[in-house]
Amino acid sequence: MSKLLDRAAELDIEVTGMSHDWFLPAGCKQKSGHAMPPRDLTSASLSIVYTVANSVGPITMISGGYINDKLGPRWVVFAGGLLFGGGMLASGFATSIPMLVVTYGLGCGLGMGLAYGYTINNSVKFFPDKRGLIGGIATATYGLSSVLVPPVANLLISRAGISQAFIVLGIAFVLIVGVFSQFILKCPENYCPAGYQPKAAQGGAVLSNDKNWREMLADPTFYMMIFMLMCGAFSGLMITSQASPMAQSITGMGAGLAAMVVSVLALFNAAGRVVAGSLSDRFGRVTVLLAAFLLEIVGLVILLTTGTGGVAQFIVGVSIMGICFGALMGVYPGFTADQFGAKNNSVNYGIMFIGFALAGCLGPSVVGKVLTSTGSYSGAFLIAGGLAVLGIVLALLYQKTTN
Repeated sequence: MSKLLDRAAELDIEVTGMSHDWFLPAGCKQKSGHAMPPRDLTSASLSIVYTVANSVGPITMISGGYINDKLGPRWVVFAGGLLFGGGMLASGFATSIPMLVVTYGLGCGLGMGLAYGYTINNSVKFFPDKRGLIGGIATATYGLSSVLVPPVANLLISRAGISQAFIVLGIAFVLIVGVFSQFILKCPENYCPAGYQPKAAQGGAVLSNDKNWREMLADPTFYMMIFMLMCGAFSGLMITSQASPMAQSITGMGAGLAAMVVSVLALFNAAGRVVAGSLSDRFGRVTVLLAAFLLEIVGLVILLTTGTGGVAQFIVGVSIMGICFGALMGVYPGFTADQFGAKNNSVNYGIMFIGFALAGCLGPSVVGKVLTSTGSYSGAFLIAGGLAVLGIVLALLYQKTTN
């Protein structure tokens, strides 16, 4: 739902200098009785809100794993929907960036951690033989929200304004997640689908690599994995948080076409999760991650060399970056379960997701600082490229130490 905030930033470009209704589409007036979105709502200030929302997810992903053991998945996801929808609703009454940080950044970010973390991990546990594919599909549904929700949000904005859109969508999310959470079943412990044979040791006993969070943190492999995640997610979150203004600044395209680029990015992001997850089941998780890092460098070079009028080149670069970002997110749930076992994956993956949160802090803030100091995105692309190279080194090191 950061797309609502992106839309506000686009309107800043389109109608700067208007009255207090500057953030609304032409001809649209804010309904009385609702708070006005803050006047300091710009792409730079919104990156702070986006950063907070992406940073706090691991808190509830980790705690949600423990809560699930006590209360079950239905109430974990229900609480996530209540937090997320409540944060959206409260954002409709925000009158400053600090208020948006609390309502959207904390409310939606913490709610996302509960709902996202458990649904993905529960799905992966049901399919131990296809963890990559199922992890890809589960995370792709998260990515597809960036395609499905914006048209609805834009319609609401055009009819009633941004504040009202937040309120309506917040209520809708509370109801939808609240109802459907009650249909979720917890995967039984040590579940095996029909025909699946777990790996066995030479003596015939089934191998178990289940580690709790303390054992995982004591394993050097964890640190290679979490920094690989951070290196790969950095560029994806950097571009996702600034896709529309980036497109307009680099190529000179209008806000309408830039909004389409955001949808293209989301589509390729979702597709990358499913395709990469499936390929990782066949060719191995790290092999797919290596390919994603290499392709990421190609995408960054394309974006770095794009100039004014290079709309097609920019779209190609963004599409490649979407695939790479999606590949990383699709592979990692299964990758974590493979390495540290499925039993404690709800908590373990939440801790691993701190790598994503670090990238969520660094990516948007780095691109904002580079743009402010240099007036160009080139430096940010170079930093992201350097981290992609580091990701390749870590992946090769992982292969060497685990084979």
